[in-house]
Amino acid sequence: MKFTGAICISFVIALVSSLAWTNATVEEGIKVACVPAELKPCTPAGLTGGTPSTECCGKLKEQESCLCSYMKNPAFGHCFKTPNAHKVIAACSVAYPAC
Repeated sequence: MKFTGAICISFVIALVSSLAWTNATVEEGIKVACVPAELKPCTPAGLTGGTPSTECCGKLKEQESCLCSYMKNPAFGHCFKTPNAHKVIAACSVAYPAC
């Protein structure tokens, strides 16, 4: 499980510079830049299944409108389908997206 998490992190870091930033609109009508690297504070909890940090939850809520696009990306979408990812998302009171 830790190996898979490390691979996911490597993909995210390697792809951030090559990904075109996309915008997603949050409920208030504010555009959010969809940048997967913004979720880096969630890495420790994602690897261990532990409690996510306040910073992680803040970033996850900020990037919530982007989760479907992240999940559909073949390079790292599988990172969001692990049991630990589900735990982190639920612990941050973010609805798991139904894409």
